[in-house]
Amino acid sequence: MRKLNVGFTLIELMIVIAIIALLAAVALPSYRDYIRQANRGDAKAELMRLSQEQEKWRANNTTYGTLANLGGGATLANYALTVPTNTGTAFTITATATGDQLTGDTSCKTLSIDQNGTNTSTDNTNAVSTDCW
Repeated sequence: MRKLNVGFTLIELMIVIAIIALLAAVALPSYRDYIRQANRGDAKAELMRLSQEQEKWRANNTTYGTLANLGGGATLANYALTVPTNTGTAFTITATATGDQLTGDTSCKTLSIDQNGTNTSTDNTNAVSTDCW
């Protein structure tokens, strides 16, 4: 009676590994792009929220507030929030990409909103970018 060999050959195993590697090579960059877009969406939502908080602050005070006056803002893992301009008539709130977001999202380094609701953004070369908002 002959013994029957059951199992995978090395060639079959290598083919399966190659297919998995190919799928991962195609899927991983797309996944990272979705993560960057989601992080950017979080930053935009926080900028809009802080803009509303600025208007609430201004209604009760003679100037627009600082980030501390507005409750500090949410802690975003991939963006640093600042209020570089806050006078009696104008404010600007900026979210600047940090970490992996900065290195991966080269077209949208900073996102800003002002008292008129004007949304602006710049890329890594500080040129105005139009596709971030």
